Amino acid sequence: MTIGLLYSLGTLATWVGWCFGCRSVYQILQVLFGAEELNQARYLKSIATSSFFGALGIAIGMALPGMLDKKPEVSLNLPLFWPVMPYSAWIGVACAVFVILRSYQAGFALNDTERLERWKSAGVWLLGLVAMVILYQMDPTNKIEILKGGIPFTSGTAATVILGLVASMAAMIVAGRAARSRGLAKAVVNQIALIAGSILFGIPFAFLVITSLKEDRDMSSANGIVWIPRVQETTAYNDPKNPLYEVDYGGQQVRGVVSEKGVGGVVKLDVETPLSIRGTTVEIQESALKEVPRDAPIYSGALDGAKFTGFVIENMEDGSKRVRITSPANLAGKERVFKAAELEPVRHIGVLWQNYPDSLSYLPPETHGGLVYLKNTLILVILGVVGTILSSSIVAYAFSRLQFPGRDILFAILLSTMMLPSAVTLLPQFLIFRKLGWIDTLLPLWVPAFFASAFNVFLLRQFFKGIPMELEDAAKIDGCSYLRAFWSIMMPQIKPALAVIAIWTFMGAWNNFMGPLIYINSPENMPLSYALQLFQGDRGSEPGLLMAFACMTILPVLAVFFFAQKYFIEGVTLSGLGGR
Repeated sequence: MTIGLLYSLGTLATWVGWCFGCRSVYQILQVLFGAEELNQARYLKSIATSSFFGALGIAIGMALPGMLDKKPEVSLNLPLFWPVMPYSAWIGVACAVFVILRSYQAGFALNDTERLERWKSAGVWLLGLVAMVILYQMDPTNKIEILKGGIPFTSGTAATVILGLVASMAAMIVAGRAARSRGLAKAVVNQIALIAGSILFGIPFAFLVITSLKEDRDMSSANGIVWIPRVQETTAYNDPKNPLYEVDYGGQQVRGVVSEKGVGGVVKLDVETPLSIRGTTVEIQESALKEVPRDAPIYSGALDGAKFTGFVIENMEDGSKRVRITSPANLAGKERVFKAAELEPVRHIGVLWQNYPDSLSYLPPETHGGLVYLKNTLILVILGVVGTILSSSIVAYAFSRLQFPGRDILFAILLSTMMLPSAVTLLPQFLIFRKLGWIDTLLPLWVPAFFASAFNVFLLRQFFKGIPMELEDAAKIDGCSYLRAFWSIMMPQIKPALAVIAIWTFMGAWNNFMGPLIYINSPENMPLSYALQLFQGDRGSEPGLLMAFACMTILPVLAVFFFAQKYFIEGVTLSGLGGR
């Protein structure tokens, strides 16, 4: 027996032992916190059995060779293994599992007929196992290797995990006991569970929002995540040496400093904002310039043993800062140069809303602050939702209500298209759209929505089939045509299903990234999802700006979901009952 096989058996024994150990702990907690009607004698016997098998499994795992190899700083190591073997061996293992399963079922069959069927099935799987063994032996290069590994735990981590498991089990038992009771206790437990779940799943979103409102210095901290952001205090300052000017240029407000004065009142302005054209130089008439104050950061420090507060009026080339002192009064107005390490920023609890306009200012000027991306996304979402609902509902109505030759065969063919992976149809679709001249347009992203999808047709067909025929028959007696009955009678009955499809389509179109990546080339045709990916590539090193842009991208999706969640839940719970 090889070392790899022994390690595999030891790993299985260790995990089985830990599972039995957790089961025994759970049963002990049930005796301590569970209901009073528990048969404690039976539970004590079960606890003893689980503890015995748990200790036996862990002992076997530790006794086998190679199981105790770990680093000195690791106090607990949960072993892992993975077999690397050819496909014939994998299929042979699956056949062996089914042979054992069918044999077990045959032993507990209710009658001779069922037992015979189980044994026949076991025989078929046994033949498959023999065939795979022969196929494996035919290739001399075939071999089975065992990859060994483990999950290391330090003493502190192991204690934390174990205590967390025990606390979770105790909470589950107490909550289950309270849930079996009546009245206030049950309501309180349910509300606490819902609130705890909301907090747990809301933490990532809260981190996203908080990060979008933090300064760069709070993005990483030796004390962990900074949940309460702070912002540096600033003061308005007109720099006489290097004044800041503002001017309307190209339809947008541009700020910068004058680098050169020419003839005829023309000056060259080095742009500082917007950030998308920062560093460029534009020529402008000096009379159009308007001086605006800078936001000078405020720092504190010590001068001759006295603490002071002041604002930076100049950043030196060596990294030091020239500070004009504002307090105390005896030092006010003095200017001194300090090294960066000698100064401490004056900050207060607050949020940096400037991250949001700054993130938009990084976008290309032709996008008008992201409005072009938003317009393209809204076009795709609106046309996608309208096209999907209309096309899918019409096709589903035809398959559920109309009688025509080959209806069931055509419906089966439609459903079979769901088995085709999207990667298979990607190239043919691209060639078709290229032939039509639709590349670098929005047409390939919304026109297919007007050709019903199989899943939506299937879902709506089930809803239509749940509507009583008497409603449609009454409409026909009153003179309604098929289209009138479809629009006025049938469609209002399936509003929950239509709302579900609309929400799915909206979220899919809003977050669609692969489609624009394939068909779109120019920035003026990009939707928000594609723009977000490009923004991440350009500004991934600035988490505040990236999170701010991401927040603005996902807020409409969250708003739609919260306003439409009633219809979403209703559509899921009705399960095709046609809105009744």
